[in-house]
Amino acid sequence: MNTPAALKYSKSDEWILVEGNIVTLGVTDYAQEQLSDVVFVEVSVSVDDEVKINTTVATIESVKAAADVSLPVSAKVVAVNEALANAPEKINSDPYGEAWLLKAELKDPSELTALMDAKAYEEFCQTRSH
Repeated sequence: MNTPAALKYSKSDEWILVEGNIVTLGVTDYAQEQLSDVVFVEVSVSVDDEVKINTTVATIESVKAAADVSLPVSAKVVAVNEALANAPEKINSDPYGEAWLLKAELKDPSELTALMDAKAYEEFCQTRSH
């Protein structure tokens, strides 16, 4: 399992890259492995939307299941990765790169303290049944 140290992680398998007050959201390597072959991605928010903490912002469908993706912080959406609509398989091949879902302006930096670092996330994943 790939868990980049520079990222923050949620218990619902989202990752966040924090760059100043801008956060980038995606789903983890663990999540894409559980989903298997992703066939559809829909980001359900738009640029300038104000999103409250833990609001569902995207849906990912695979051959096995569908999963909602939530934003684990309060933020204002500044960019949406439109390319995923035509290339949902990027979630499987590059979950931490080209498969980012959205970028947003962080509203309350203290919310980041609820997220896990890479080591804590790996330990959390190991406690779950496969």
